[in-house]
Amino acid sequence: MGLIEKALGALTGPLFDVIDEAVTDKDEANRLKQEVQTRLIDSRDSAMKARMQIILAEAQGDSWIQRSWRPLLMMVIVAIIANNYLLAPYLGAMFGTGLQLELPERMWDLMTLGVGGYIAGRSGEKIVRGATGKGFIDAVKAKQ
Repeated sequence: MGLIEKALGALTGPLFDVIDEAVTDKDEANRLKQEVQTRLIDSRDSAMKARMQIILAEAQGDSWIQRSWRPLLMMVIVAIIANNYLLAPYLGAMFGTGLQLELPERMWDLMTLGVGGYIAGRSGEKIVRGATGKGFIDAVKAKQ
């Protein structure tokens, strides 16, 4: 769950409490809560689509570095992790020395986000391909 989802969750609980206290009709209160949830989901979907369009534009860019910077960054992070947890311990055990590189907490978060985005992207691609017979990028291009 991302930071935005956590923040929205923290807001909806108290907001739903206020709706329960202010609206005496339970059906109306439930309708208002459903409307709030629907708008939050729509807002989250719009933000996701905007991010997706940015990534799509980067992937279709003219410059090699524009198309490749995200995968390259992930490869660097994976190389640091492989060094710290595979290579350096073995070199330390065999030769008494092994260089470990510090990986800041934010880099772990970035890697988690990148891997999670890749997994979600691949899952979305499979769902879209199964539903439409087209790939995700084809479906996005068709909507533009």
